[in-house]
Amino acid sequence: MPLLFAIAAVLLALGVTAIDDRLDTSLRLPFLFAGGPEGARSLLAAIITSMISFTGLVFSITIVVLQLTSSQFSPRVLRSFLEDRFNQVALGVFVATFVYGLVVLRGVRGTAQVDPFVPQIGVTVSFALVLASVLVFLAYIHHIAQSIRAAAILASIADDTRALLDDRFPAGDQPAPVLPARPLPGGPTRTIAARSPGVVQWVDDSAVASAAAGHGVSIELLRAVGEFVATGAPLALVHGHASFDDDPVHAAVHLGRERSMDEDVGFGLRQLVDIAERALSPGVNDPTTAVQALDHLHDIVRRLATRALPPRQRTADDGHLLVSVPQPGFDEFLALAFEEIAHWGEDSPRVRRRVHIALRDIEAAARPEHRPVVARAIARQQGPPPHPAVDALSPSDTGLR
Repeated sequence: MPLLFAIAAVLLALGVTAIDDRLDTSLRLPFLFAGGPEGARSLLAAIITSMISFTGLVFSITIVVLQLTSSQFSPRVLRSFLEDRFNQVALGVFVATFVYGLVVLRGVRGTAQVDPFVPQIGVTVSFALVLASVLVFLAYIHHIAQSIRAAAILASIADDTRALLDDRFPAGDQPAPVLPARPLPGGPTRTIAARSPGVVQWVDDSAVASAAAGHGVSIELLRAVGEFVATGAPLALVHGHASFDDDPVHAAVHLGRERSMDEDVGFGLRQLVDIAERALSPGVNDPTTAVQALDHLHDIVRRLATRALPPRQRTADDGHLLVSVPQPGFDEFLALAFEEIAHWGEDSPRVRRRVHIALRDIEAAARPEHRPVVARAIARQQGPPPHPAVDALSPSDTGLR
């Protein structure tokens, strides 16, 4: 974004200077710069010098905020700051003002006595950009101060997770039954190995299904979105044909350096859990932040509990299974959201009460096929109750991603 702003500033400065060159310079409009070449150079030089220092200050503030957020909450929440459009636009405005002033300065020619030329509109626009930068800076300080609040960070992560949840598992008017997973066909199989290490960030089901349909095979992916795969490790199995081309599968399975919110609902839960665990650590000891994270986890898991989580499969018109992609079940989402927090917060009555309340509410709202999972989680509670009417959730042996 700052690069686009800089390019736009260069084009604007060249265009405005060309317009100034064609206008009648004898016209003295009250709102245009009225000084000579020396005054224009001094003004533009002051703007350029101050804006480069200003931009450096803003970058320094941003880096400090990133360091504070990483240490106070979780390194995994840095992505939200780096992708924040307001921060990008603010830095873009500052860079654009600096670059614009440089380009306009080169258009000032001569002296007051010898062949003077001052791009009056260009200098005036440069001054207007400085005023705009001051306003953006004030808004930037307010935005940064608000964005590093625990409530704002938790709400941002939770909103992204809810949006992804609605996209991956849309809520229907009528609860549809969960279709059983189609069995994989028998016959010969061949393993497709990963060509490079990385985390599965997203899978193009349509591309894999199209490739499988063209060769009459079934493709079973072995790594779910959010899981790491090493170089040479099994990535997928091809059922039914040994000469299948591996390139379409490698192109459809995107591997990255870290988990992302493209298709990974569990990553949103993981970020909230990490913040809660950091808040419950002895060095921080902030159960209020942990409870705020639990509030969002409660809402997200409750939404999951009220929706069908069908297997991620694609079939042909004749019912032939084309592609199967593993994905976490509701039991894994539930364990990921509450198990670790319950373990590290077992000495905090507030956290134990909040976990228990969340589980009870989720059990009451859950679909029939999800309700036994929540009931088993509640039944595994151990230890003395944090309140006469409320028990605590103890750690379980449910596997976590």
